[in-house]
Amino acid sequence: MRGSYKLAGDDELVKASLDGDKLAFGEIVNRYRKMVARTVKGMLGDSVYSEDIGQEVFINLYNSLPGFRGEAKLSTYIQRIAVNLTLNEIKRRKRFFSMFSHKGNEEMSEVEIADSGTEEKVEAKEIVNKALSGLDPKFRIIVTMRLLQGYSTKETAEILNLPLGTVLSRLSRAQEQLREKLKML
Repeated sequence: MRGSYKLAGDDELVKASLDGDKLAFGEIVNRYRKMVARTVKGMLGDSVYSEDIGQEVFINLYNSLPGFRGEAKLSTYIQRIAVNLTLNEIKRRKRFFSMFSHKGNEEMSEVEIADSGTEEKVEAKEIVNKALSGLDPKFRIIVTMRLLQGYSTKETAEILNLPLGTVLSRLSRAQEQLREKLKML
C-alpha cells in the first residue's frame, strides 16, 4: 500500500518501510519526532546538539529497522535509540570538557528558556534546568522520562531496559538530589 499512511498502524509502517516505501518511513518520523525531541532536549537542554542527535535517532532507526523484531512497541524501540545516543553525547561532552577543566566534572548545559511567559516562570525554569543538569545522566534520564514526559514507571523501565526496582530507586535518589540542589540554588 503506497500513499497516505496517517491511519496506518506502526506494524504496517515498519513493513512498508522495509519494502522500500519512503513515505511510510516519513510517517514514522512525523509520528515520533516530537517524542524524540522531548527526550533529547530533556537530557541535553535546548542546544544545537539536540537537533543533531534527533536526526541521528532516525538515521539509526532506518539502518536498524531490519533487526526490529516487534517484541517491543516501535515507540519503545525509538526511545531506546534516543536515550542511548543522548547518553553517548553526554559521555562525549564529559570527556571533552574534562580535558579543559581542572574539576573534570563540568558539563556544558544550555538552559531552555521560553520566549514568552513571566520573569518568574523563566527564572524558575532556569533554576530547575540547572538542578537537572547537575544530576548524573542515569538519574536525569529517569526524571526526564518519568516526571517531565509523563511515562509510567513500567514504561520507563521498559524503554531503558532496566528492572522496575532500579527505576524506582533511581527516581527516588534523583528526587532527593534535586531537592538538595534546589535548596542550594
